[in-house]
Amino acid sequence: MPRAPVPTWFFALAVVRNRDRFLLVHERKHGQLWYLPAGRAEPGETLAEAAVRETLEEAGVAVRVVGVIRIEHSPQADGARVRGIFVAEPVGDPTPKQAADAESLGAEWVRLDQLHDYPQRGSEVRELFEYVAAGGPIYPVAIIDREGAPLPRPSAVDANLGATGIDTGS
Repeated sequence: MPRAPVPTWFFALAVVRNRDRFLLVHERKHGQLWYLPAGRAEPGETLAEAAVRETLEEAGVAVRVVGVIRIEHSPQADGARVRGIFVAEPVGDPTPKQAADAESLGAEWVRLDQLHDYPQRGSEVRELFEYVAAGGPIYPVAIIDREGAPLPRPSAVDANLGATGIDTGS
């Protein structure tokens, strides 16, 4: 007997850093709080592509993804949720949008010491900003690839990295 598909939702979050500032989005939904550029991946879109698109739509800032903090998988009885949390940097003009639209009420660049002035949807925003600011491990985007893609060739730089991306010193 065939097994029923497991409904799975895929989301991308972008921690966008520009020197000592991080990008916050003033959400139209979720109580109009401040959060990261984030949203559901569209059909045919990679998680990294979704992070780039959501940042442009919600904040008006073009970015490039430079790394992965982690991939979260949360299975539940009625399905599963997968979130890719990426680090990105602006490309071109980093000025965030100021006018409200269907995506958000606007966006701002903020320093860590200014976060208390922006009511946020949970503690996750501060935790992620502090993690990145403190130099927490950021993994190459290449660790996420399409099924069946050829494996990358190890480089001399990668030779000392173990499965966790941490220098093993070998």
